[in-house]
Amino acid sequence: MIVAPRETSMSGESILVVEDEANIVRILTMYLERENYRVIVARDGEQALEQFQVEQPDLVILDLLLPKVDGLEICRRIRRQSFVPILMLTAKKDETDKIVGLELGADDYMTKPFSPREMVTRVRAILRRTRHATSLPIAEGILDFGDLRIDVPKRSVIAEGRQVALTAKEFDLLRALASSPGKVFSRDVLLNQVWGYDYYGDARTVDVHIGTLRKKLEMQPSAPRWVKTVWGIGYKFDESGVALLQNGE
Repeated sequence: MIVAPRETSMSGESILVVEDEANIVRILTMYLERENYRVIVARDGEQALEQFQVEQPDLVILDLLLPKVDGLEICRRIRRQSFVPILMLTAKKDETDKIVGLELGADDYMTKPFSPREMVTRVRAILRRTRHATSLPIAEGILDFGDLRIDVPKRSVIAEGRQVALTAKEFDLLRALASSPGKVFSRDVLLNQVWGYDYYGDARTVDVHIGTLRKKLEMQPSAPRWVKTVWGIGYKFDESGVALLQNGE
C-alpha cells in the first residue's frame, strides 16, 4: 500500500497567535511548529497590533477575549490595512460575536474547547486557498450593469456613482453571483466557490457575508436590487431588476 506523504507548510509561513491563556498558547505552538509553521505569540491586544506590523504574518489566530484591546477591535484594525486570513478563536457560545467577527472580515472561527488537530487542518486549508488565490492570473474584464460597475482586475465596485469598499470575501461573493446573472447559487456552492472545497465552516458564513455585502452595496438592504434571496435555496444576482429600475418602471 502506498501512503501519501503528510502535507506540511510552505517554508517561511508565519502565524501570529493572539491568545492570553498560556496553556492554549503552548498547545497551539507545539502543533503548529510540528507542521513547520513559524509561530509568533502575542499575549494582549496591544502586543498583537505591534507584532502584526513588525512580522506581517501569513495568518492570524485571534482570540476575542483579550486584555487591553479586544479581538474584534484588532480584527477591525487589521482589515483596514490587510487581507491577511484571520481565524477567530472564542470561548463564547453566543453567535453574536462570531457574526460580528465575520462582518469585520474574519475568514473562519473556532469555539473553545477545540481540537488542536482540527485547528491545524483549518490553518493548512486557509493558507492553501490563500496561496492558490494569489498564484492565479488576475481575471480580465469589467462587469457593467448600468449604475453598478464591478472592475474585476482592480477589484473595485461602483454603485450608483459611489465607490463601495468591500472585503475580499464580499467582493468574491459579488463577483461569483454577478458573473452568472439570474443563476441561483446554493449556500454550499458559494462556500465551495468563494471559500474552497476544504472549508470547515457552515452555511451561516455565507448568510453573514451576504448581509454585510447588501449593507454596503444596496441603498435599501431590506429590499435589495441586485443580490436577491431565493428562499429555501440560496442567492442570485438579479440583472433584470436592475434593468427595470434603470427604465424607470
